[in-house]
Amino acid sequence: MRYIFSMANMFDYFSWRGDLDFDQSPLNPADNVIFCQLSYLPMDGIVPPLTDAAASGISIGLVMDILSKNLQSDSPDDKPYLMFKDDPVLIGVLGSSKRFRDCRLFGYVNHIDADHEKQFSAVSVNTGDDSCFIAYRGTDSTFVGWKEDANMSFKDAIPAQLEAVEYLEKIASIVKGPLRTGGHSKGGNLAVYAASFCSKKTQKRITDIYSNDAPGFHEHVINGEGFAAIKNRIRSFIPQGSVVGMIFENGCDYTVIKSSQSGLLQHDLYSWEMTHNNMVQVDHITAGSRFVDKTLKDWIGKLDNERRKQFLGVLYGILSASGVKTIPELERDWFNAAGRMIKSIGKIDSSTRMLVHATLAELFNAARKNLYTFIKP
Repeated sequence: MRYIFSMANMFDYFSWRGDLDFDQSPLNPADNVIFCQLSYLPMDGIVPPLTDAAASGISIGLVMDILSKNLQSDSPDDKPYLMFKDDPVLIGVLGSSKRFRDCRLFGYVNHIDADHEKQFSAVSVNTGDDSCFIAYRGTDSTFVGWKEDANMSFKDAIPAQLEAVEYLEKIASIVKGPLRTGGHSKGGNLAVYAASFCSKKTQKRITDIYSNDAPGFHEHVINGEGFAAIKNRIRSFIPQGSVVGMIFENGCDYTVIKSSQSGLLQHDLYSWEMTHNNMVQVDHITAGSRFVDKTLKDWIGKLDNERRKQFLGVLYGILSASGVKTIPELERDWFNAAGRMIKSIGKIDSSTRMLVHATLAELFNAARKNLYTFIKP
């Protein structure tokens, strides 16, 4: 049985490897986690956009210095919004770490399109060892981002997946050398999808594809020629209590890693425990994760695409009726937003209400039938 007594996270890793550049110590899975977390930072107007990606970019040290100064602003409007409470600490250590501060960021993209239900963001990193790491951001705090994730359940491809392919091809056309790609949550899904559907010429340059607790795919992706070509280069990691990584089929083996959190909080990359060049591994997912895996797959399997689309459309409509666009806005104005959502529920017609009730009943039935997973070894 694999088990390492450790409570170390990515900040401890900075102490262990922070003084070694990527020529001295090659990129490893722990670095992948850090780059994927970095992709969540708001770099609009700081990192050169994709149209200027052929330029030399801007050092991580300078980007972190700018973000740090912006965080000190007295004006709330000037302060960048950070998704995670530990982001300020990450900004500080990235800016001072020899391993990361001289890496150069370029090709920053951040597109949110409510009309097309698309949320896409990515940034590329020149690691100084003649290779490039393409980091796809996971779902942000916008309702549009969460709706696009849900659309995976009934669409062959969501807009972010298609843009992920275009982004990869663009980066491949302007940089030389090996390519690595990765992401957390939806970002990991985008990394695998882009590698599966890019050109064969680009595929040959990809050495590693990192998927960190990411939802899977429909069978048409997993059974495709492109996925088969890159399958043995996918490095999939999920925490022992994974929920998000259990959604849909992944089509490849995964490594179970240890998190210092419990339940849904294990999805947070800051909670993933690390060694000097990897993550702490355990043998099995938890009984709760097995339960979620089996329940979701059984439930989704019983719903055809049209029913999934209708059900999710109703839920998104209720959220949209709140009058806010992001989770932080909902938290700040939850009383008024809740009132508007309750009012919108009252306007749902009887046939739609019956569809929602029937769909939820299917979920509860699937959960009841899979309670046995809690006692199955």
